[in-house]
Amino acid sequence: MQRARGRKMAGPLVVAVLLLGACSGTDDAATLANDVGNNAAASQFASRMSGQPAKPPPAKPFERKEKTDLLEFAYSYPAPAAQLPALVEKFGKQLAAGKADALKMAREDQKAAQSSGFPFHAHSLETHWTVTADTPRFLALESESYAYTGGAHGMTGYDALLWDRARKRETAFSALMTTPAAFAAAIHDRFCDALDKARAEKRGEPVKRSNDDDFTKCIDPMQQVLVPTSKDGKLIDGVTVVIGPYSAGPYAEGSYDVALPVDAALRSAIKTEYQDAFIAAP
Repeated sequence: MQRARGRKMAGPLVVAVLLLGACSGTDDAATLANDVGNNAAASQFASRMSGQPAKPPPAKPFERKEKTDLLEFAYSYPAPAAQLPALVEKFGKQLAAGKADALKMAREDQKAAQSSGFPFHAHSLETHWTVTADTPRFLALESESYAYTGGAHGMTGYDALLWDRARKRETAFSALMTTPAAFAAAIHDRFCDALDKARAEKRGEPVKRSNDDDFTKCIDPMQQVLVPTSKDGKLIDGVTVVIGPYSAGPYAEGSYDVALPVDAALRSAIKTEYQDAFIAAP
């Protein structure tokens, strides 16, 4: 959702190995590389000379945490994302821009608090990406972000990202649908029923749906965050509708995750060229 690490050099001996390997052929280069303890630089050189490119080291999850009197900041993404340079670049830009904006707001808030004689409470900004589906065709990620700017409580937000491995690019989940309207129709009734069930579990009583009450009426799932999911890592087998605080209930209820397994209606609302990436409906 990693940056290249610096390689240690073994001094003149490695230089000699490289020069000698270039003159005496691939076998000598490989042998001499082993003689100096499989030094990483020499091994990679020998592999290139023999026409067998060395495999890059596996990427590692990325995590950054910083805490100052102004801001507590954190950003992370998982190893599958770190293997994709385009996502590393994207997340790097998000990290830099988010941190800069958060620091600016914290400084302004601190200055205003000092001039008014009020205590300043350090701000927070955290974003964590996790894998929801890692299949041969798609890598799906979900982010949870928490921001606190000195008020009564912080706010949590969500986002999703879909990487198409076949086309080697990021794509919107809506681009997989025949049309957003068709997809909405395919999931609407199941979603509303599942949301009412989730509300009832949190509230301890059945929900009487009413269009006059924002916290009992069914909301539009297409206005929420749609996250493809996979349990077996082979095919997309579900879509989770992630609903942030205040959208389906009061703040105290927190967020809602409404999981919708792939059924015939949902799969039929996916374009033909992508249906093979989704599990067949039972």
